[in-house]
Amino acid sequence: MDVMEMLPQFLRAQLAQLDGQSRGEIEELRLREGFPLAVCRRGEEWTHPPWRRRPLTEEDLYRVLETAGGGSVHTVLHQVRRGYVTAPGGLRIGICGEGAVADGDLLSFRHVTSLALRVPHFLPGVAAPLLPALTRGGELPSTLILSPPGVGKTTLLRDLIRCLSQGEGISPRRVGVADERGELGAGPLRRQLGPRTDVLENCPKAAALLMLLRGMAPQVLAADEITAPQDIQAMAEAAGCGVTLLATAHGGSWEELRLRPLYRQLLGEGIFRAFVFIGLEGGRRVYQVREGRP
Repeated sequence: MDVMEMLPQFLRAQLAQLDGQSRGEIEELRLREGFPLAVCRRGEEWTHPPWRRRPLTEEDLYRVLETAGGGSVHTVLHQVRRGYVTAPGGLRIGICGEGAVADGDLLSFRHVTSLALRVPHFLPGVAAPLLPALTRGGELPSTLILSPPGVGKTTLLRDLIRCLSQGEGISPRRVGVADERGELGAGPLRRQLGPRTDVLENCPKAAALLMLLRGMAPQVLAADEITAPQDIQAMAEAAGCGVTLLATAHGGSWEELRLRPLYRQLLGEGIFRAFVFIGLEGGRRVYQVREGRP
C-alpha cells in the first residue's frame, strides 16, 4: 500500500510538491503541532521551504490518525500502550503528547503534539550484494542485522527473507516471520516476501516464534527488533531445533551492544554466527559483514 493512501489530503498536497526521487527517499514523516511538516531522508530531517508557511495544528495530527484508523481516531489510539500504532500496509506511527494514564498504564492521549510516521520500503535486490559473504558454502548462518534507528534494518531483513523464500542466490527455504508490529509482512507486504514465507502478525514476538516453530516447520525464522529477554529465550529454543535465525537489533558497534544487558546476554548465547552492520556515509548506506562470535 502506498503511504500516500494513508495520509489526509492536505499532506498529500504538500508531498506532491516534491519530485519523485525525493518522495521515494522519504524514510519518515515528522509532524509537530506548531511547526511545519518535516521529512527524514538519507539520515537527515529536512523541511521543504514552501512548507514553512504552513505550521501544523493538533487538528491536522488528529486527521492523520483518523485516516490511518479508517475514519476513527479511537481505532488507532486504543493501541498506544505499545508506544506506537501500525496502520495497514506496515506504516508505523509514533505518538507523543499528553497521556491519559490509569494505574500506571498509558490508556490514550488527551492531546497529541507529535507524530512520527515511519515509511516501509520494499527494495528488491538490496540484500543481493551481501549474500555471497553470508552464504559461503551455500548455507546461511544465523544472522543479526545491526544499525542505529532508521538506517534500514527492516528493509534489509525484508529483502533477505524474499531472497531465501524465492531461492535467489541460495537454495530456497521455508521462512516463518514473527511480525509483532505488522511492519515486515502486513497486508500487501506479505506477497512481497516470497512464495515460501508464512507470516504471523500482531502476536507477541516470543510466542509467535515458538508457534511458527511448532506449527509451520520453518527452515528459517525471522523477527524484527529484539527487545525483551523472552525474545532471546525463544530464539535459543529455535536454534536448538536446527532453525536458522534472522533478526535485527539497535546498535552501531560491538561496544554499543555490550553496554546493554539484554544484548550482552544475546551475544553470550552464541546464537548468531554472522553480523551485518549498517551505517551512513555521505547519506548512503554502507554494509559491513562480520563472521564468528564477537
